[in-house]
Order: sequence, then C-alpha cells, then structure tokens
Amino acid sequence: MYAIIETGGKQFRVEEGSKIFVEKLASEAGSEIVIDKVLMLGGGDVKVGAPYVENAKVTAEVVEHGRGEKVVIFKKWRRNDSRKKQGHRQDFTALKIKAITA
Repeated sequence: MYAIIETGGKQFRVEEGSKIFVEKLASEAGSEIVIDKVLMLGGGDVKVGAPYVENAKVTAEVVEHGRGEKVVIFKKWRRNDSRKKQGHRQDFTALKIKAITA
C-alpha cells in the first residue's frame, strides 16, 4: 500500500518503511508525527481525496534534522566589473514512514 501526502507545500509518494526528506518540521528527533493530509491511497483499491482522503493518516518517525548541499548563486553584470556570489543551504527533516492507515 502506498500514499501520496502533502507536507511543506510539496507532495510525496510514500510506502511503509520508506525514508523521505521534507521541509524542516518543528519536532524533535526520535518523536513520532501524524500526517493527515493524505491526497491519495493506492495499492489494492485506489482512494482519491477531494482534496484529502477522510480518516486516512500516515504515521512517521523523525529520524534527524539537517541541512542540504550548498547551492551557489552567482550573478555578474557585464562591463561593470560587478558580481555577487551567494550560497544557500536548505534545512530538512528526515522521516521514516511507520504506518499508513485508512
């Protein structure tokens, strides 16, 4: 059985035992969270929500918090000897999916 969930403005396809990286959540490492924004349940019979499937939830464990790889932003203006270099590292939370219930 799999589910499509929404968290942090993004959609993820998850199965039991899978590990996903989502936008940073305000939960401590080792705690369990419940995601009730389930857009679709698949597997044997498919249930599609409008917009969410009723009484469906996904239970996940917070594995760790971290920061992604650095993305370099470089801007250069021609003939001006002007340039700007910036870097960005996005915060993330790693989740391990424990159970999908309908």
